[in-house]
Amino acid sequence: MASGPEHLIFQLFSIFVAAKIVGEVFERLGLPAVLGEITAGVALGPYTLAIINPTDTIYSIAEIGAIFVLFHAGLETSPQDLIEVGHKSLLVAVSGILVPFVLGFVYMRIRGDNATEATFVGAAMVATSVGITARVLGDLGVLSSRTARIILGAAVFDDILGMVLLAVVAGLASGTALQWVHLGLLAFEAVIFALFMLFIGSRIIRPLRAKVERLSTHNAPLIISLAICLLLSWLAAKIGMAAIIGAFFAGLMFADYAPEWSLLPRATAISDFLAPYFFFTIGSRLELGSFTVDLMVAAIVISVLAVISKLVGCGLPLVGEGLHTAVTVGIGMMPRGEVALIVALVGLNSHIVTQHTYAIVVLMTAITTMLAPPLLRYLFRDEVRETAAAALE
Repeated sequence: MASGPEHLIFQLFSIFVAAKIVGEVFERLGLPAVLGEITAGVALGPYTLAIINPTDTIYSIAEIGAIFVLFHAGLETSPQDLIEVGHKSLLVAVSGILVPFVLGFVYMRIRGDNATEATFVGAAMVATSVGITARVLGDLGVLSSRTARIILGAAVFDDILGMVLLAVVAGLASGTALQWVHLGLLAFEAVIFALFMLFIGSRIIRPLRAKVERLSTHNAPLIISLAICLLLSWLAAKIGMAAIIGAFFAGLMFADYAPEWSLLPRATAISDFLAPYFFFTIGSRLELGSFTVDLMVAAIVISVLAVISKLVGCGLPLVGEGLHTAVTVGIGMMPRGEVALIVALVGLNSHIVTQHTYAIVVLMTAITTMLAPPLLRYLFRDEVRETAAAALE
């Protein structure tokens, strides 16, 4: 096999172009580009046409891509907006974790899967995709609405709690006794980290504002924000959460200053370059040879349960605010994504779950991701019209 810098550069070129072309086709069909990028990985990856076989370096670049997807999402979300709906968001997140996990676990056990694989599927059903949801809401221009803030806040809490759940799952699956002291410490660190970033993170940037602008370095605000993004991603991973959670909070720190420093278009450019590698490699790990009628039935049932569980779990705490708000938040929390796939990859890479279980999770992620955008467009139609009308005045 060819190796060296020229081989890496050619792989980078091939994956980027293939993911973008298929993503463009999907967008023209009215589907999210992210699904096209995953499909490109499935079709061209080692288990299908074997045209592109990602190396370990490509997989590392893909993980960095996931970090910048969440950094970009954080830049579009004001910390104050999350704090204002924090209580509601936390209730939605907790309820939206318990219901999917229980339904996923029980179904997999009923159909005969072992407890470990059932636990991994349940854990994968828990996490809402902050990146995908934020992208859809941003495209609609409704990120500032109260309902959108509840969705984004709940999605963040969802992922933080999901990371704690993943630690439990990994502990159970390792076959060793679960260390409750370690788990308690992890949960404490995660909560402190989240609260610090929400309430204090952006305040740290304020006194540095004038100093940053006086720096001679070209694009100094962008460089500092990227450095902090990488630092917090490392720190989040170090304390047992996913690196993407740290990246989201890094974006959150700079969200209030993003318009002034033109951070969003620059972060978008970085994300547009790196994100396709992450989504391509998700598809490239999917072995189509493992697909059977039984697998397809299980994937469809799990997908239906994934939709119902978020509608019920996330909608119930908001019934008092009206059925429309409850349903909208439930749909907004529906798409699984980065964290669900990370859960599946942890299991696959550690040989704890089979290709069969991994395929179920990937298909569930694809189906919920595909359903959410058109439903959200419909549910936010009034807000979109109001925004358009206000822009014309």
